[in-house]
Amino acid sequence: MDGSFRPALDVQRIRQDFPILSQTVRGKPLVFLDSGASAQKPRPVIDAMVRMMETSYANVHRGAYHLSEASTAAYEAARAAMARFLNAGDEREIVFTWSTTHGINLVAHSYGRGVMEPGQAVVVSEMEHHANFVPWQMLRDANGIDLRICRITEAGELDLQHLSELLADGKVGLVAVTHMSNVLGTVTPAAAIARMAHEAGAKVLFDGSQAAVHRRVDVQALDADFYLFTGHKLYGPTGIGVLYAKRELLERMPPFLGGGDMIAEVTRDGYLPAPVPAKFEAGTPPIIEAIGLHAAVDYVTAVGMDAIEAHERGLVDHAMARLSAVEGLTVLGRAQDRGGVFSFALDNAHSHDLATLLDRAGIAVRSGRHCAEPLHVFLKMDSTCRASFGMYTTREEVDFLADALGHARKFFA
Repeated sequence: MDGSFRPALDVQRIRQDFPILSQTVRGKPLVFLDSGASAQKPRPVIDAMVRMMETSYANVHRGAYHLSEASTAAYEAARAAMARFLNAGDEREIVFTWSTTHGINLVAHSYGRGVMEPGQAVVVSEMEHHANFVPWQMLRDANGIDLRICRITEAGELDLQHLSELLADGKVGLVAVTHMSNVLGTVTPAAAIARMAHEAGAKVLFDGSQAAVHRRVDVQALDADFYLFTGHKLYGPTGIGVLYAKRELLERMPPFLGGGDMIAEVTRDGYLPAPVPAKFEAGTPPIIEAIGLHAAVDYVTAVGMDAIEAHERGLVDHAMARLSAVEGLTVLGRAQDRGGVFSFALDNAHSHDLATLLDRAGIAVRSGRHCAEPLHVFLKMDSTCRASFGMYTTREEVDFLADALGHARKFFA
């Protein structure tokens, strides 16, 4: 190890909070490098969810008894925690969803169909996850909304000049782009994108599924109109996500789903929706998951988002140096600002075969197109392997991956 390196946080201490990381795979220590797909869970998250189920679980908002009141208080406390985490101005601007995918579909349906007008356009980029691509294609097909795709550069960065050209005619109603690519690790200049969109009369949505895990997010500083992230990538449970939206937009948007909890009154002739955010939370919400996500946010906040970012910046620099030195390995993307996501291809090896070989060494990576087929077409890649880091990832694990890839090259050669 480089003697000048000083860890930004005590990674070994943090790893002790994640029970799953202590196990072995086929007799080898687990090297988990798929946190971009779904991160592992620390003990405080596990304990908070179990404690909720054992001591205070009941359905929320409707029950006039102690357990329901306690459960409701915990659920709404989780909402307040999400508002603090994103620096939202009003906790009513936080809508709990099932996932980022659900949240983007909510915006596409409620804002896209309910507020935008035919003839307006939505801009996405070439590096979007399918969750921020397909809903806008569906909106285009159903409502005549023009879908415009912003190019990326050879380095894997958003082409801001092309974005400016797409905005020039004033017809764009929404710019919907990733805050951090799940394939290239590229961190987009979100504040600049928001400023460009607003100057052209458009709103802006950021898919923060990756970014919210790796760095501090301030939606007011970004001036984001919509911002989304998902719980399971932020060391929380599956089945819950967060949609932040400016309150004036939520007030204008019609409900996405109908049913219990999203109504104030129902008659045989119609209904009156509940105030925001309840208007967008039909049915029994993810109560236990909200408590788990609250614990996850408290955990990363205690560790420190700045410390997490600094640690992962060091890992990214180390990984770029080590992986770039592996003969026959192509690392995708050379963005100046990038997070801990690396997609790569090895000469003579299909990504699935390479991932299988790495698994035999105890290394868990993702293989395929990572729900970003248009990006892989642009990159002229059939599929790739992806290593993605979490706060618990160590430099030694990066070294282990690089060494294993060197052995894999000899195997496939």
